[in-house]
Amino acid sequence: MTRAPDIADLETRLLAGDRAALARAITLVESRRPDHQALARQLLARVMPHTGKAQRIGITGVPGAGKSTTIEALGRDLTAAGHRVAVLAVDPSSSRTGGSILGDKTRMERLSVDPDAFIRPSPSGGTLGGVTRKTREAMLLCEAAGFDVVIVETVGVGQSETAVADMVDIFLALLIPGGGDELQGIKKGLIEIADLIVINKADADPELAERSAAQYRAALHILTPASPDWTPPVITASGLKGEGLDRLWGQVERHRQVMTANGGRAARRAEQNARWMWAMVGDRLDQAFRAHPGVAALTPGLEDQVRAGQVPASAAADQLLRAFGLEG
Repeated sequence: MTRAPDIADLETRLLAGDRAALARAITLVESRRPDHQALARQLLARVMPHTGKAQRIGITGVPGAGKSTTIEALGRDLTAAGHRVAVLAVDPSSSRTGGSILGDKTRMERLSVDPDAFIRPSPSGGTLGGVTRKTREAMLLCEAAGFDVVIVETVGVGQSETAVADMVDIFLALLIPGGGDELQGIKKGLIEIADLIVINKADADPELAERSAAQYRAALHILTPASPDWTPPVITASGLKGEGLDRLWGQVERHRQVMTANGGRAARRAEQNARWMWAMVGDRLDQAFRAHPGVAALTPGLEDQVRAGQVPASAAADQLLRAFGLEG
């Protein structure tokens, strides 16, 4: 994006559901150019009254769990039922260019051409857990464009599960059938933050899938649920065959009803918004710090010395902070 967009025109087209305008708006919020960031903040402020009505779903899964296949099948079921579905698929960044590999869009070929769906692969950009720096803003723009279901798919590495869970209403863990060894290999932290566990690929061995589901249900009994009104269900499904996806969506809807009634949904979003604010403060401070002339002049040499073990990291940090005008 080189020419600055007309924000009023972009807003009008976005609110009318123009997918090209949505793509352009997301590109704007993802830009690191200061002038683009300023325009993006204007646009978000203008469309904010039109956001917040969508069902926000986070999905993660172990490698080979069939996330993209399941998301595509679920998305097509939902658009057939009258929903408009946006998928924000966070791709690993290319090690050479830092750009998106775009794998998810090519894997969801049928959903990507659905007029009631929108798929946006985004580079992880090296941020925590592979979640893009601007995924939250992209989610708001999708809502403003009239998408009533927004799915955020994580690459499923590092701390990405926690990062995605902190921006959605319900967080799904997509797992594959397996015995006790596989169960022990799943991080306890993932089970703790999941609102719904789906044993996928159940069509290959239904009995094994049911045994796995029983093991996860037993594991959940020893954990304290995040809400006394919701114990994460464990269901089986097959994204490839399209089986069990009605049960999956039924649990998503039930979670929305339960957590809306007890105030948990509103409280969760309020806490997410507050943490989002501080994350943005941290992001802006980091940018300002790195762009400071004194810091920028010292950084290359200091970083080389730290890498070589010639200067302790703490001492280097003190020098950079002093260059910025703060005492180390």
